[in-house]
Amino acid sequence: MTITQLKYVLAVAEQQNFTKAAEKTFVTQPTLSMQIQKLEEELEIQIFDRSKKPIELTGVGKKIVEQARNIVNESERMQDVVDQEKGFIGGTFKLGIIPTVMPTLLPMFLKNFSNRYPKVQLKIEELNTDEIITKINDGYLDAAIAATPLEQEKIKERPIYYEPFVGYIPENHRLATKEKLETNDLDIEDILLLEDGHCFRDGIINLCKASKNGGSEKFQLESGSFETLIKLADEGLGMTLLPYLHTLDILPSQTKNLRYFKEPSPAREVSLIYSKSELKMQIINALHDIISGVIRGAIAFQDVKIISPTKK
Repeated sequence: MTITQLKYVLAVAEQQNFTKAAEKTFVTQPTLSMQIQKLEEELEIQIFDRSKKPIELTGVGKKIVEQARNIVNESERMQDVVDQEKGFIGGTFKLGIIPTVMPTLLPMFLKNFSNRYPKVQLKIEELNTDEIITKINDGYLDAAIAATPLEQEKIKERPIYYEPFVGYIPENHRLATKEKLETNDLDIEDILLLEDGHCFRDGIINLCKASKNGGSEKFQLESGSFETLIKLADEGLGMTLLPYLHTLDILPSQTKNLRYFKEPSPAREVSLIYSKSELKMQIINALHDIISGVIRGAIAFQDVKIISPTKK
């Protein structure tokens, strides 16, 4: 039994396909299949049910994969110990970022990080929160940037910044004359929302449920992007709420429609999250320091109230 064989097993379990797993692990498909077959013969069990399409794990195969993941993680920890002892910050690092953070935060820190740590090969993937949690727990992500708190037993959360919610109120809206918004001003049936699956949407719903206008959840319109929500609001179809960093990129002609909340401003907590196994901590620490440094100049809000991103 070898670590390489276990990595092949994990790749097939993830891809549910021998050819795709071989491509991911940079070996030929016959080589990968032969090594997995050798492992199965050594253990005298079948890890995969090859008769199913896509390939499925057998009952015992699920237990083998769970143990294989632990072994591979611990083997990588040995390299981590060596890297930290040498002060080396490099290698491949798989980072997930939620869609409502990716377009605003990534351009702020990526070039700075790459220049500072040229030996780190960042592999960045845009994923929703549920996908991130699954991939961190399964060992397919080293860390992620997401809205917290998530209260996941096997995941650590390290806050980077607190991002206030900002109202986007078009002309002729009932709230257009207000200089500062209050939570009680919000009506869930009057707010244009992102599609289901976005944690920022869930944060807005939680915010409205905490007010007197929590009511039913009958939404007029939903969209996959803030840009579309802004356009719909400009057409007089309602108001919307935006994360603060997104408001820095809107057109100058649209800034008149922005309304901030009275303090404490409702805000989301954005954190660097990672497995409690704490692999590759030297890169996680470097990411945290770089992002915290660049964000400090963009968000000056202090008095905020954190709104949970999890469904209530």
